[in-house]
Amino acid sequence: MKQYTGKTVEEILDSIVAAQNCTKEEIVYNVLEENKHFLGIGNSVTIEAFTPSDVKEFIFDYLGAYFTELNQGVAIEIIIEKQKDETSNLYRVVLDAENNAIIIGKNGQTLRAISNVLKAAVNATFKRRINVVVDVNHYKEDRYKKVKSIAHRVAREVVKSHVDAELDPMPNDERKVIHQYLQDFKGVSTISIGEGPKRHLVIKYTPNKEEKEKEERKDD
Repeated sequence: MKQYTGKTVEEILDSIVAAQNCTKEEIVYNVLEENKHFLGIGNSVTIEAFTPSDVKEFIFDYLGAYFTELNQGVAIEIIIEKQKDETSNLYRVVLDAENNAIIIGKNGQTLRAISNVLKAAVNATFKRRINVVVDVNHYKEDRYKKVKSIAHRVAREVVKSHVDAELDPMPNDERKVIHQYLQDFKGVSTISIGEGPKRHLVIKYTPNKEEKEKEERKDD
């Protein structure tokens, strides 16, 4: 993260807004040092801060260096999407190369490795958990459609048979997609079980799901 020094935090934030054409709400910062003097003369404050543009620039530079090292020519597009809670962003990274199959790897293993390395680098640099999704020519988008279709079919079978069903192991992002997709599906709920590469979803028959959710909301 970048460090800034000024007389006040507000003064620093105003300068960042002017320089990066962003809003104050988009700036994430921590106060590192604050010096206060008699009558305010010589006051100063130092903060570390970043904006969505800083994260985007870091991702571009990091992946650019990564693929240059591998001697791979790759086009990089980064789309910033506001999340439902309106307090965080999703950075959707779309890669496109002459040979996308190499970047995807068998069953998406290489793509997952690239994604994990990038997430670790972003989170370490900005000292925050930042949502980053890496896709190759919409491979992930198609994959998400496929796992949703599987989840929908299995959920219908669970409701019909009243028997819980376990899905094959899958990465965290795909499990999350199914969790969200079946959140409003009547009669079923989802949980993740297992460790590491064996972690997978269970679609459970939950006939009184709606009543439980109402009771939980009452308790809040």
